[in-house]
Amino acid sequence: MEIRLHKMRTSLEDEVKYTMRNGDEIIEMNDLIGQDVQLKFEGKTQCNSCGKFKKIFAQGFCYDCFMNAPEASECIISPELCKAHLGEGRDIEWEKNHHLKPHFVYLAVASSLKVGVTRDTQIPTRWIDQGASYAIKIAETPYRQLAGEIEVALKTEFTDKTNWRRMLKNEIADFDLEEEKWRLEEVLPTNLSQYMTEDDEIIQINYPVLKFPDKIKSIGFDKVANIEGQLLGIKGQYLLLDGDRVLNIRKHEGYYVDMRF
Repeated sequence: MEIRLHKMRTSLEDEVKYTMRNGDEIIEMNDLIGQDVQLKFEGKTQCNSCGKFKKIFAQGFCYDCFMNAPEASECIISPELCKAHLGEGRDIEWEKNHHLKPHFVYLAVASSLKVGVTRDTQIPTRWIDQGASYAIKIAETPYRQLAGEIEVALKTEFTDKTNWRRMLKNEIADFDLEEEKWRLEEVLPTNLSQYMTEDDEIIQINYPVLKFPDKIKSIGFDKVANIEGQLLGIKGQYLLLDGDRVLNIRKHEGYYVDMRF
């Protein structure tokens, strides 16, 4: 069947449940683990924003949309740069609906300990997409830029990046997240520490994986049009295939492929 790749949808259960939509059809990705799958790139790509059949520049966007669409603005990567609270942005209505909303700052362990920011409605989706094994909320703010300020203040203590290779090999460090969280009261200035949440629940996340790769061989459709083999698991937004191969689905959003299983 021909499908247009999108970020896989997830739900947090005993193991993360992954689905891929193809129009009205839902593909239960967990059911394919252990089976042979084939994904053949059709040579056609479609921008997620404007919907035009154009070359994908990055993150599912064509070049023009990457430079102009609100979904690709700089404050997506750097929340502290958000200006929605000032009434500014690429599309102020979009900013109001997405960035003038409650946001959480969190600690998550996908390889080592990292700090991050996400909208309240994106928990635990954001953690799953990053391949986190466990996570805890640190602070809740009324809008995105303020959460970004807290993240920046904590970057001296924690990284804001995930070592994706270690994450995919399941090399997970051990941390006491509750202890790490409350240690931060001494790090944050008073104007920011007031947003710390009392919610100390640690969310554990397990992924449907038969075997983690020993080494990582990243593959993609720009170099190999036909990708096939046994699906050994899914973690983050990666398909784990035999031969230590990993395919980043999110990197290929907007690509049309012929999918067979």
